[in-house]
Amino acid sequence: MILIVDDDRAIRQSLAMILNRKGYETVSADNPDSAIEIIRNTPLQLIIMDMNYSLSTTGQEGIDLLRRAKILVPEVPVILITAWGSIELAVEGMRHGAFDFIIKPWNNLLLLQRIETAISLTSKADQSSDKSAEETSSDFDRCGFIGNNPAIRELMQTVERIAPTNAPVLILGENGTGKELIANAIHANSRRKNSPFVMVNLGGISTSLFESEMFGHAKGAYTGATGERKGRFELADKGTIFLDEIGDLNHDSQVKLLRVLQQHTFERLGESRPRKTDIRVICATNADLPAMVKDRTFREDLYYRINLITLRIPPLRERRDDIPLLAKHFIESAAKSHGIPKPEISQEAIDYLTRLPFPGNVRQLRNMIERAALMCQDGCIQKSDLDDMNRDEMPDTANLDGATLEDLERTAIIGALTKYDWNLSRTAISLGITRQALYRKMEKHGISR
Repeated sequence: MILIVDDDRAIRQSLAMILNRKGYETVSADNPDSAIEIIRNTPLQLIIMDMNYSLSTTGQEGIDLLRRAKILVPEVPVILITAWGSIELAVEGMRHGAFDFIIKPWNNLLLLQRIETAISLTSKADQSSDKSAEETSSDFDRCGFIGNNPAIRELMQTVERIAPTNAPVLILGENGTGKELIANAIHANSRRKNSPFVMVNLGGISTSLFESEMFGHAKGAYTGATGERKGRFELADKGTIFLDEIGDLNHDSQVKLLRVLQQHTFERLGESRPRKTDIRVICATNADLPAMVKDRTFREDLYYRINLITLRIPPLRERRDDIPLLAKHFIESAAKSHGIPKPEISQEAIDYLTRLPFPGNVRQLRNMIERAALMCQDGCIQKSDLDDMNRDEMPDTANLDGATLEDLERTAIIGALTKYDWNLSRTAISLGITRQALYRKMEKHGISR
């Protein structure tokens, strides 16, 4: 049963008609008191509620109703209805426990997707409450994500649970932890798996090209636009779009992105005709978005729109028990891709790897193993093979007793910069991170030439 709360009879009837056609049962209320009475006496799957019920437009009545509902039925998701100009009000509702918000006038397809997502995620959470965090289905596609650490098993179970829904997902993790692989796994196990999966590195798109890249352009839209071009959102229609490095977006681009994520419509550069797109959005970043929201460098409404589900990938230093498994996988991969006999790896080399700080995480480990597989003697990777290659890049943990992880990371970066004569591109590659990430880490540690 879905409860619709709105003082506008036309909206109540419209929502009820849409939901009834899809097989949902509905009940309606035109004021907060009637809504609370229904909430007390009726088992509900979902509540859809407006924010204002009188001449006042402050939304305080809606916030009060939301608070009371979350006290009475904390497990029931609440979707708020608001106008574009009242998004700040919706954001306040999200702070008080609302599941999602929709903007009037709404897109029926988008509305139904969000209702289905809210109900599906809630029911799946109930079904999986007794399931071991170690279990995933035999047909679940990990898309090459390797790991058996308890945190990784729990992460993959969550991915399996949310993949079939249309919920927007925010993936957090340091560079090199495998955010792209997790995004691939979500898409590959979703109902959109036979549709496009479009990856966009927002950190690599300049502000001047943002609209053209993301929304496309018409012929003659600007000098040099000799033909029309589809943008990334149009290419991803019916599928999934993966927005990597979303924390690098400037304020103007954040506003443009938010409108697309709210309405799933956009306009090509040089056109005035809105185009619709049916997409699932997955975002990723290594930035601290809550801190950026607090500093007003990242919009709070955009933050709530993209992080309905948040996944955190632990850095390699927090899952050292996976290093032997990863190392052997990368050895097999290197042997296959380079057409060489598969080398062995000594236990001493494995022990050495498990002691390293790996600021570049799994990507850095892969680079080390691949180079060692190509350079090792007698068909076996020894500690000396790894030590010789990374002496200048990795700090000697034996001589850093009492050092913090911050100290180790700073030492590794300075060592790599010195080795490659401050060539930032080669340094970034050797550390297994992007050039942009290297800039941020150098600024963080106060490293300058």
